[in-house]
Amino acid sequence: MPSRPLRPCRTPGCPALVNGESGYCDKHKRAERKRVDDHRGSARQRGYDSQWDKARRGWLAKHPLCVECERGNRITAATTVDHIIPHRGDMALFWDTSNWQSLCKHHHDQKTARETWGEGRV
Repeated sequence: MPSRPLRPCRTPGCPALVNGESGYCDKHKRAERKRVDDHRGSARQRGYDSQWDKARRGWLAKHPLCVECERGNRITAATTVDHIIPHRGDMALFWDTSNWQSLCKHHHDQKTARETWGEGRV
């Protein structure tokens, strides 16, 4: 399978060519992730407080398996309650249990990376 053509780093003025994974060269990838993380705020600032911890434990007790692994006929314990549609600070969506799903760490990390860095950049 042919590889993607190299593209310029997304940082303005950077001459480095990248394979398209994140769109940033090694020099700028870490800085961009820090910028995104700083913009997001801490977990507590985003609503993941003791009330969330209690709700999360209850959800995982009732929904203990990763839904993505189940789709692939695998049985894996879920460790994360994922917001299917990212809430982006919308507390109504944050607490809407119809927007929750149980995921293992692997699938949650993949989904979060796709949502944060874009499709095809994981």
